[in-house]
Amino acid sequence: MSENATNNSTAGFESALTQNTEAYYCLRLYIAGISVRSLNAIEQLNRICEKFLPGRYTLEVIDVYQQPELAKPEQILAIPTLIKTLPLPLRRIVGDMTKTEKVLVGLDIISNSKSGI
Repeated sequence: MSENATNNSTAGFESALTQNTEAYYCLRLYIAGISVRSLNAIEQLNRICEKFLPGRYTLEVIDVYQQPELAKPEQILAIPTLIKTLPLPLRRIVGDMTKTEKVLVGLDIISNSKSGI
C-alpha cells in the first residue's frame, strides 16, 4: 500500500470517528398486565424516548401474561424489564422506570460520570 493510500485511509477513519452518528435504538419492555406500574413504565419510556431519541427508536411492549413464550428465552425474572438490543452492547434495566437518570445511563444515552449516579 502506498503512503498516500495509507494517509487517505487514516484520514477517512479519523473523519468517521469525529462524525456525529446517531444510533438507532431497539427496545423491548416486558410488563405484567395492565397494572399501574406497567402503565407508568410505558408512559415514562415513551417520554424518555421522545425527548432523547426522537425518530431513532422502536419500543416493543410485551405483556408476559399474554405472551409468556416470549419471556422465557430472554430469562425475564422480574417485571418491568427493559432490554436494549441495539445499539450494542445489549443492556437490561429491571424495576422502576420512573428514575430517568437510571434509564438514560442504562441505555448508554448519558454516561455514569455525567449523571452523578
